[in-house]
Amino acid sequence: MSDGAAEQTLALVRTLLDRVHLATAGEVPQAVAEAARALGWSAVLYLIDYEQRLLVPAPVTGVPGRRPQAVDRTLAGRCFRHVQAMASPAGTPGVWLPVVDGADRLGVLEVAVPEGVDLDDPVFAERCRLLGHLTGHLITAKRPYGDALDQLMRRRPRTVASELLHQLLPPLTFACEGLVVSGLLQPAYDVAADAFDYSVVGDTAHLAVLDATGHDLGGTVLAAVALSAYRNRRRNAHGLYDTATAMDEHIAAHSNGERFATGILGELQLSTGRLRYVNAGHPAPLLMREGKVVKELEGGRRIMFGLGDGQAAIAEEWLQPGDRIVFYTDGITEARDRDGEFFGLQRLVDHLHRAATAGLPAPETLRRIAHDVFDRQGGVLQDDATLLIAEWATTRERALVSADEIAAQELSPSHGDREDAPRR
Repeated sequence: MSDGAAEQTLALVRTLLDRVHLATAGEVPQAVAEAARALGWSAVLYLIDYEQRLLVPAPVTGVPGRRPQAVDRTLAGRCFRHVQAMASPAGTPGVWLPVVDGADRLGVLEVAVPEGVDLDDPVFAERCRLLGHLTGHLITAKRPYGDALDQLMRRRPRTVASELLHQLLPPLTFACEGLVVSGLLQPAYDVAADAFDYSVVGDTAHLAVLDATGHDLGGTVLAAVALSAYRNRRRNAHGLYDTATAMDEHIAAHSNGERFATGILGELQLSTGRLRYVNAGHPAPLLMREGKVVKELEGGRRIMFGLGDGQAAIAEEWLQPGDRIVFYTDGITEARDRDGEFFGLQRLVDHLHRAATAGLPAPETLRRIAHDVFDRQGGVLQDDATLLIAEWATTRERALVSADEIAAQELSPSHGDREDAPRR
């Protein structure tokens, strides 16, 4: 990169960071647009809605309004689904860029560039990568300080129970060396008593999926108690046995023995693939190897949290590189269609197999399964439905955050569903 090109790239980064320093959450899209103008570009931010069906444009002063982009049938949607830059159609110089915070998919950027810009130039690709990643990090940093971006992502009102629960959850997707974790809950605006959590400390990944009784605010509070007890013991460096005991005590004390929670607690050693876990009355996780579900992890059984005394036989499984562990709640398998037919375990397994064959990353796998469950029930779930995938020791975590080349051949209709041109 020449000195002049390096200075222009630095101007992009400097403008964005300086402009966003005192910006509110709602002013982040404007800051991104101003940074892009430092290179003679224009940029419009689209955020994914909470159901992950639409990419919703953020208004920018001086830029004509845009319409939402469907995730499943537009070029913008393909950029989001595959976390890969996509060149705009012929006659429209520019690109769609994924916006991520680490590995968490937040949306896309529609970037228009002057005529004559070489989209295959490595310097251009590096600037695109910086803009997409910095935008994602700044969105995540600013969102807790205002509601403007959250309001943009909502397509309808959320219940109080769901509002509380979503404040407790970690980001949907996380990746580090040797691990990818991705979770998803439905219904996005009404979920009440399901929860998931994860943490990586040193060489150990901590994983949890919980399902508290009750599809109401009481169920949410119980899930919050269970999640807080879990995090408290985990953060104080207690093991699975002590953690389960604490969860029993706090859930029982809160509910007076009238409510309980099912769940799975796991510890995965990243250097070896050793998985230790406890299952408190929850559906058995699925082990995927080489793209196929090879077994259910039936060990570690104990009574549900809140009804026992913490007694647990801790189970153990040794993973192989590339293995996936799939956790789910019964809201997935017991979802019924209009004819009363269960979604069922086999349909979940079939979805996982197809996604693995297609090479889909964990976040996109979960999005498609959740939508199928939701759509089969006519858009009204009788119970919360939660999925969590943990993938161990692969190179996929690098692919989720790598700088992708902008390849025109990716736009061919032969590469999957038909993609519509951006709508103005």
